[in-house]
Order: sequence, then structure tokens, then C-alpha cells
Amino acid sequence: MNAADDSGPELVLVRYGELALKGGNRSAFERRLLDNIRTALRHVSDVRLERQQGRIAVIPARRVEAAARRLQDVFGIVSISPARGVRSDPQAIVPVARLTLEEALAELPVGERVTFRVATNRADKSFPIHSADFDRYVAERILDGFPQLEVRLKDPELALEIDIRPERTYVFARRLAGPGGLPVGTLGKVLCLISGGFDSPVAAWLAMKRGCEVCFVTFHSHPFIGEGARKKVVDIVRVLARYQPRCTLTVVPFAQAQLAIKAVGQEGYRTVLYRRMMQRIASALAGRQGARALVTGESLGQVASQTLENLTCIGAAAGLPLLRPLIAFDKQETIALARRIGTHDLSALQEPDCCTLFMPSRPVIRGRVEACEQAEAGLDLAGLVEAALSTAEELVLESEV
Repeated sequence: MNAADDSGPELVLVRYGELALKGGNRSAFERRLLDNIRTALRHVSDVRLERQQGRIAVIPARRVEAAARRLQDVFGIVSISPARGVRSDPQAIVPVARLTLEEALAELPVGERVTFRVATNRADKSFPIHSADFDRYVAERILDGFPQLEVRLKDPELALEIDIRPERTYVFARRLAGPGGLPVGTLGKVLCLISGGFDSPVAAWLAMKRGCEVCFVTFHSHPFIGEGARKKVVDIVRVLARYQPRCTLTVVPFAQAQLAIKAVGQEGYRTVLYRRMMQRIASALAGRQGARALVTGESLGQVASQTLENLTCIGAAAGLPLLRPLIAFDKQETIALARRIGTHDLSALQEPDCCTLFMPSRPVIRGRVEACEQAEAGLDLAGLVEAALSTAEELVLESEV
């Protein structure tokens, strides 16, 4: 790597945290993270990856800054630094450090005082100068010509970091936050019941963060509900595709099941019965897709169908473990996270969903499983599940960035 290259950072230094605690399984987690990095950058640049102790050097053929920004959406990554690499020789490091400092200062307001320090990590103990001594060595050789800099060792506004490792030394002045968590795909596949609201997309994102590959199912009540509702969900899932290699969305026609439930006459239980039917359909679909659990955006007490009793009624119809990542969230916490992950503005669009169809005027608050089963006794549950899945539409969606 050319120490005199003045065209900007030439690689991205990726750090991961939780993966380092995985013991004998660590290499499998790291391999999946490498695969996910390659997939995330497939539309940005060809890359070479070097796996090192506790970090990965991502070396793009081009567009280093764009690669760094894209990697901020890859689960398993704790932080990212656009960096330069240089041989681990004091005289070679100094000009690279000065160039990196110049670039960092160019991004700050002109003429203002900036607190600053050099911070060396001497991971390669064969390097001849100890960390604190090398901090001073570099500072003495690069500070001349930067009168706006004021040395402060604790909490400086600008830290020039030098990471000395056996393969090379990395020089950088920025740490960008990654999303943390575990690489998508390391904890298996789940199926998320997604609507166009705020909650279920955030629940899906949280499942991805814990290493799950998330597939999606949505329920569409054509012709009672228009195509705008379907498009809204498709657009939301496409946003979520930023965070995993690809997303599969199954659109299930639900009007026939709703009409059958409406006909049983238990108006107060209608929404709970809708959701029980969704659980059955989703469980059958999950079995076909190899998913091990269902994910929903339910939050305890948020709406009438999410009392403890009603959640018990709904969960009793699921044929798989039911994960509820938002169970203790309040609405504002969910909305804040929706803003962060990019689904908020789509979820805020006003489109009816299938659960608004034939809404009861007085929904049951404390439902009983026995009452649900009694209401369903006259329904051909298996036939309704099969009819819904036989005409379902499967879409494979990728991020547009």
C-alpha cells in the first residue's frame, strides 16, 4: 500500500465485539460475517477481506467511503474506520499520520480550536517503540503547521489513532458506529408476520440483530383493501433488505378467512380470531420454508388485542415458538427505532390493513382460549389455511442501495 497516496482512505477497518465471545463456534460466526459483508458490498465495489484477531480489513477496489457507510448496516459489526494501511515502520507511519490528520481537519470548521491527541494501540509487541512513547513521537513530527490544535489526552474532539499490527499498521481518525448484534443467519431462520404499521418492521429488525434470517408473510384482503396496502408492505420489506442478504415476502390472500370468521357471529372476538388464523397460516408457511419460529410486533397492552389474555389466545394457535421482540416497548420507543432503521416514513403512510376489515365495535379485552375454540368449531380451519396458501404470492426483494 502506498504511504504517499493522497486520494483518501484505502481500506475499511471493521471491528466486532460479541462474536469474540463465541468460543469454539467463533470461526463459524466470523465466516458468516465475511459472507454478509461481501453481499452488502456487492453493488458498491469488489472487495478483498482479511480476517484478523478481533477485526476484519475490508479492502475495496473503489468507493471506500461508500463501502464504510454501507457496512454500518451489517449486523455483527460494532464499529468501522476508513483507514490507511502502511508498513509498521516509524518513519513510514509519520507521513501517513500527517495526511490523515489533514483530511480530518478539512472536515471541521475553519479557524476553530480543536482538541486533539494521538492514540497508539501496539498490538504487535515486536514494534520497537511503546504506545505512549510513540504517541509523543508522532505528535512531535506532525503538529507543526496546525496552530488550531490543542493537545488534550482525555476526551479530545479529534483522535488520530494508530493501530500497529503484525500484518501492517492502520492509521485513521474516525470511528463510525455499526449496529452490533450477531451476523444474520447464525441463529437460523424465522418468519415475521408483517403489516404496514410501525411495530412489525422494528420487530423484524431486532430479530435480524440477534442473528436470525427473517422471512416475511403479510395478509392482504383484496378486494376489500386496495393495492396501496400491499405496496406499502413491499416497500417496507425492501428497506429491511438493507440489513440481510435478501428478503422473501409471501403475500397471503386473507379475505376468505375473514368472511368465514365474520360468519361465526362472535363479533367481540373477531380481531383475536383473525390473528389466530394468521398464526395457523404462518405456522404452515414456516414449516414449508424451514423457519423455526414466528416473530410478531405485538407489545403488551398497546391495543385491545394485546392484553395478556388476548395474547395468550393468539399464541395458543401458533404451531411454533412465538417471538415478540417489542413485548415491553412503548410506542415512542418503537417509533424512535423505526426512524433509525428507515421504515418510519413508509409506516406513517395512511393505508388500511386487513385487521381493520369488519372491526368489532366492542372488542373483547380479556379473551379466553376456550371461547375462541368454541367460535372456531364450525370452521374448516385446515381448509382455510390451505386455500390461503395455495394462492399466496412469493416475492424476493433486495435493497435498492
